[in-house]
Amino acid sequence: MSSTIVGVRRRRALLLAAAAACLTVGAAGCSQSSSAEPSPSTSAGAPAEVLGIRDPWVKAADTGMTAAFGTLVNDGESDVTVTAAATEVSPMELHEMTMKDGKMVMQPKKGGIVVKAHGSTTLEPGGDHLMLMELKQPVKAGDELAFTLTFADGKTQTFRAVAKPFTGAQESYDPGHGAPMPGMSATPGTSMSPAS
Repeated sequence: MSSTIVGVRRRRALLLAAAAACLTVGAAGCSQSSSAEPSPSTSAGAPAEVLGIRDPWVKAADTGMTAAFGTLVNDGESDVTVTAAATEVSPMELHEMTMKDGKMVMQPKKGGIVVKAHGSTTLEPGGDHLMLMELKQPVKAGDELAFTLTFADGKTQTFRAVAKPFTGAQESYDPGHGAPMPGMSATPGTSMSPAS
């Protein structure tokens, strides 16, 4: 009888010891997992975007030049300068429109495109835009292109834009080309929005 009581007590002691060990390991495991979780500032996800990009689109074109447009939004505390843009279908330049000899011409945007802190900049036909210079392939309506912006601090950001048909104001390229941007109408004052 006494050996049975001793055996029961030993089993209880072993079970209690095992339970205590499990609780200790479980508690240690919990503390390890909470410290191993990334904090919001060191998230393993995609890097924070430099700018918000609203309603991006690119003008459909078969050959030559075309352009990408949209609204760049800066929710940050300091100004952001876009210094370059790139896409796989064409070399690119940052462009602006300006009056020259009584007509609107496009030219490279010196100093980049600045988006003020807590502000926005609209890229649009007849204004600042991202110019695709020599298309390697047609850009058809409905195509989705990837673009990468480079900023003055060396950071980059990628976004996607859908191609849309467009007719708009006559625009000429300043460095001696003098030809309207492909697909631009010769009638001044026509719609500056993409066709739906």
